[in-house]
Amino acid sequence: MRRDYNVGFGFNRSNPNMSTTISGVSVKTQANVYFDGKCVSHSLTRADGTSLSVGVILPATLTFNTGDPEIMECVAGWCEYKLAGSEQWVKSSAGEKFAIPGHSSFQIRVTEPYHYICHFG
Repeated sequence: MRRDYNVGFGFNRSNPNMSTTISGVSVKTQANVYFDGKCVSHSLTRADGTSLSVGVILPATLTFNTGDPEIMECVAGWCEYKLAGSEQWVKSSAGEKFAIPGHSSFQIRVTEPYHYICHFG
């Protein structure tokens, strides 16, 4: 199923691919803290029931497992990621997105704070 991830988002005028605000969501106020605080996010739910999270990853190399497919959108900083089964690290910078299949995993390598929106489903 294809979803338009741009609906309800504000965009940076200098980089229209980068979300700057998210409207029409409910926010869980308790943070999700992973990897001893190296990754901290907040869960959001849109009115249509779709889920996303907004967070930051501090310098580290981490491995995440996915349930549903995910799209990682960089809003500040940059990272390198490697999808399961790949040997190649790929750079992703502010305004760029990358997709991770469901029931898979990926590694992410960060050398400066990486601010992201993770779109689920």
